Amino acid sequence: MAAIVRLTSVCHRGVKPLFYRSTLLARPLVVPHQDQERPYLLTARIHASQALYAGSGSKAASLHWTGERIVSVLLLAMGPVAYCCPGPVMDYSLAAALTLHGHWGIGQVLTDYVHGDTKVKLTNAGLFLLSTVTFAGLCYFNYNDVGICKAIALLWSK
Repeated sequence: MAAIVRLTSVCHRGVKPLFYRSTLLARPLVVPHQDQERPYLLTARIHASQALYAGSGSKAASLHWTGERIVSVLLLAMGPVAYCCPGPVMDYSLAAALTLHGHWGIGQVLTDYVHGDTKVKLTNAGLFLLSTVTFAGLCYFNYNDVGICKAIALLWSK
């Protein structure tokens, strides 16, 4: 049976987006009662609180999110550029962008799944160590070997 969700704020006209409103969203839930043969409806109420979206008022989270998107788009653009004109500048740029992208991605996974002050501190220290070793390893590979761009071209050529 499909659940019916009544969104009263969809019908209102205004400039505020739906999910930033402080209206109640109602979803009927069918529950059989012990004394009755017919099920009756319960209504679960979900309150979309402004406190979840407001934060502390700083733009640090927004700037971080924007930075993540910029790095992701730059990585998409770096692929064809690295293939067309490989060189040390592109190798080290890829090393920095890949390390930063991986650091932020793994950091989000750890934020979602690791709880407890001690565990969070240990995993953050491990993440910083992993990111540092990754960047150092990629820089070492760029300096002492063929570099990231030519290594990928060699892998594709075989």
